[in-house]
Amino acid sequence: MSNNGVSTGPRVTLKIAQTLDGRVATRTGDSRWITGDEARAEAHRLRAENDAVLVGIGTVVADDPELTVRHVEGKNPLRVILDSRLSIRRNAKVLRTEEAATVIATIASSDSARRRLIERSGATILVAGDEDGHVSLSDLLSQLATMGVSRLLVEGGPTVATEFLKQRLVDHVVALIAPAILGAGIDAVQDLGATRVAERIRLEVESIETLGVDLVLRAEVLH
Repeated sequence: MSNNGVSTGPRVTLKIAQTLDGRVATRTGDSRWITGDEARAEAHRLRAENDAVLVGIGTVVADDPELTVRHVEGKNPLRVILDSRLSIRRNAKVLRTEEAATVIATIASSDSARRRLIERSGATILVAGDEDGHVSLSDLLSQLATMGVSRLLVEGGPTVATEFLKQRLVDHVVALIAPAILGAGIDAVQDLGATRVAERIRLEVESIETLGVDLVLRAEVLH
């Protein structure tokens, strides 16, 4: 995370897999699969390139991902789950698979008994600052930096992506764009509070390439 050129935490890459009209799922929540095999392999390469991968509890509940590196060579990143209420299921794959370490980021008011149960599964509990009942992302990034995380991949979902963007914590964006249109569905990014075009988050495009049937756009966020 950099702001005005001053590094204060990990370099944050936001990965989004979406349709041409900016949807990450249908209105019923179905998202398998938006992009093709090659783009999904690229997502695994991104995991291998980063020290940690982060998702929200909503993604864990909906998709039960392993968040490990498959389909390509590379090391597994540290798995970081935002879960202020510790609602993660004990049989979630991120708690049952031992290929990578897992950190559950929560807040001080979360249930202490639940913390002990989760820790017994082998995961680490990280207590971050509390921002209106949610994990303080800036505090979390600072703590991850002290743990040796210099590159963080944010995979979502939309609520998490929106908060990272809204708080200007994203340095780099990788968008995997499928040549498809869903119409009504779940947006890749939600309301950022902009009421004028001048308030948009601006990007500097580094590259656009085809990957299988999909497009891959890489861009730096202009702070």
